[in-house]
Amino acid sequence: MENIIEKIAAIEREQARRRAQDALAAYNTGRKKHKKQLLFHKCKKRNRWVFGGNRSGKTECGAVECVYMARGIHPYRRNRKNVAGWVVSLSQQVQRDVAQKKILHYLRPDWIEEIVMLSGRRDSPENGVIDFIRVKNVLGGSSVIGFKSCDQGREKFQGSSLDFVWFDEEPPKDVYEECRMRVMDRRGDLFGTMTPLKGITFLYDEIYLNKGNNPEVWYEFMEWADNPFLSAKEIALLENSLDETALQARRYGRFAAGEGLVYPEFDESVHVIEPFALPPEWQDNISIDPGLHNPLSAHWYAVDPDDNVYVVYEYYQAGKDVDYHAARIKEICARLGWHTDGKGRIRALIDSAAKQRTLASVKSVGELFYERGILVNPDVDKDLFSGIQRVKSYLNRKNGMPDIYIFKGCVNLIREIKGYFWGEGDVPKKRDDHALDEMRYYLMSRPRGRAETPPLSEIQRDKQRRIRRLARQKHGEY
Repeated sequence: MENIIEKIAAIEREQARRRAQDALAAYNTGRKKHKKQLLFHKCKKRNRWVFGGNRSGKTECGAVECVYMARGIHPYRRNRKNVAGWVVSLSQQVQRDVAQKKILHYLRPDWIEEIVMLSGRRDSPENGVIDFIRVKNVLGGSSVIGFKSCDQGREKFQGSSLDFVWFDEEPPKDVYEECRMRVMDRRGDLFGTMTPLKGITFLYDEIYLNKGNNPEVWYEFMEWADNPFLSAKEIALLENSLDETALQARRYGRFAAGEGLVYPEFDESVHVIEPFALPPEWQDNISIDPGLHNPLSAHWYAVDPDDNVYVVYEYYQAGKDVDYHAARIKEICARLGWHTDGKGRIRALIDSAAKQRTLASVKSVGELFYERGILVNPDVDKDLFSGIQRVKSYLNRKNGMPDIYIFKGCVNLIREIKGYFWGEGDVPKKRDDHALDEMRYYLMSRPRGRAETPPLSEIQRDKQRRIRRLARQKHGEY
């Protein structure tokens, strides 16, 4: 009997030893779970990014994703054997201190077939710089996790064919583009975990705004409060040690401080919603910002009994004439079952510029739409500053709740809101604002049941102007 008890105790000690060495088995399995890490792993998109603050847990999920793929044990994806991938850091020192340290933490020693070093000893890889690790894949064969640093230059990223690339922090654009080529033939994955300390860079357009409307792009913001292993006391200490500008990047993972954005009130996780079937009586109006070479933007707006506005559909097309635009708008209305007048005609708001006739045409754009059964009303309020204040009031009223929701298919409107920045004075930068213009026209046409935020005085506007100028100087824009 005593012999049996000793054997059981020995088995339990061995199990405990193995558990202590198997950090991957303990990842996100306890009472506390990091929900946004799990969202990252569950996402099936091929270009995934976590924009996170320092110590938000972003690097952990990047390292675990690499080990999942190399081992062939990903819990949410189709696994493959003989996987090849890269871990890309800003420098070899950062590689040693951050990315490779995390990879080694989640790779059990008995899973490693070989470690090849650039510097240091193989029996102490954590103290040197690793070239690559050969990993046992549970499906047979072996996988390779290679390590690269951006300071090597773009040429060092050529030639290989890969299943994944993990960017630990933001790479230079040429390195990013080269890595995209490396995963192309295997239909591999790019994923990145970064704190956006460089401000508005190419990844802001490429990933956050998704200007190319790439269906494989996905991102998530990860902040201190998302990490269940950070105490509230520690969060408070960190928060009190940073100014507002640093806090936006280092806590929330945001690209820019709020002073530069026209609509910092916009929160994609709050204002963008899944489409749902609307009662016909909610249908309200269509708003159009016309364009020929520039895009014509049109959105369909609905209003519920509580005066909440829903942007339910988007049409956004450049380089077409009025015949084409009118036909598409009528097709969309038919598909949505949109209301018409007694003669089957559609009503819409349109930029007042549509009243103007040019030397090239004897009829205005408004008249051309009217002849095609779209009764456009050009008498819209185009005051820019009042319109911006009206949009802000819909995005965030005083109780913290919005009065406007945007269906997720309205991708160009969402992109424009996220990328709308102040320029000189009180005027936003004039780029990519076609959808924003017609949204302003629509919201300015709405009666408001409660008091509007009063327009700022000239002194208040001058103060805001000076604050924005100081913010630009601080960020090196001058």
